[in-house]
Amino acid sequence: MANYAFDKDFIPFLSELPTVGDYSTAEKIQALRGERDEAFEPIALREGVEQEDRQIAGLHGAPNVPIRIYRPVASKGDSSKDLLAGFLEIHGGGFMFGNIEMMDGWCQMIAAEVGVVVVSVGYRLAPENPFPAGLEDSYAALCWLHEHAEELGVDRERIAIGGQSAGGGIAAGLALYNRDQAKGQADGPKICYQLLEIPEIDDRLNTPSMLAFQDTPFWNRPNAVFSWQHYLGPNHEGDPSIYAAPSRASAKELIGLPPAYVSTMEFDPLRDEGIRYAALMLEAGISVELHSYAGTFHGSAFLPQAEPTRRNNQEIVTILRRRLNS
Repeated sequence: MANYAFDKDFIPFLSELPTVGDYSTAEKIQALRGERDEAFEPIALREGVEQEDRQIAGLHGAPNVPIRIYRPVASKGDSSKDLLAGFLEIHGGGFMFGNIEMMDGWCQMIAAEVGVVVVSVGYRLAPENPFPAGLEDSYAALCWLHEHAEELGVDRERIAIGGQSAGGGIAAGLALYNRDQAKGQADGPKICYQLLEIPEIDDRLNTPSMLAFQDTPFWNRPNAVFSWQHYLGPNHEGDPSIYAAPSRASAKELIGLPPAYVSTMEFDPLRDEGIRYAALMLEAGISVELHSYAGTFHGSAFLPQAEPTRRNNQEIVTILRRRLNS
């Protein structure tokens, strides 16, 4: 690994973190999924939060989509409470990995500390299910959240979306897709905010950070090459849709999106595409907050004891409180 100026809180853990992986075939990816699932340790349910698993209908005859609902306990069955905001969470994993369980801690934190109903979606993964499967499953979950808002105690005018890494990329694509689907439909879902954490949004893989970071922890250019190859699929030809790769949109094509928060990490190959997308949204007249964290890397949030991670988590809680609970 090159000599990167990581924050001192990360140094003791660097030797234990994965770097470049072999994601060349579906078989290798599936084997790695199995290893990661076996290594995953479920977390205890946080006090003050309840959760429920459901299966919802997929779009266009697709398989059912698993979702997990997290709700502040005090809100259930209390008619004196105002409606809560809703948040659709889309997990990361390079479009190839990840599941609902990996986001339990984060979703419970948001439900408890922000005071919102969180719906986490278990979308179909590449390479078995390339684009648009993940986007369509996420849109199905957004529509379900909108349609079941009354049952959940959610205010339809205060539904936000967000995700990390590939999940942030799908969330960015979902904001575009939902805006375009809503044209001429007065009763469709409305998104009031988008939280794009370290988003994976540019298939061109040619930004300075993408070219520079070839061996960084968790994510690097070699991993990103496989990620986009599998997400776009073997039959992909020409430039991808902006719903798949939002960075390909012009500022004009971003007009009408909801306000956004974008985070990037200093030694992350995805850093520059996140910063450029934030700048494009600003150019399009979208209200954007952008924070690039020094001394960090892609996936450094998996080390919750580190000071940058704690600061990042607190900022997310603060911004969602202000945006969703006003």
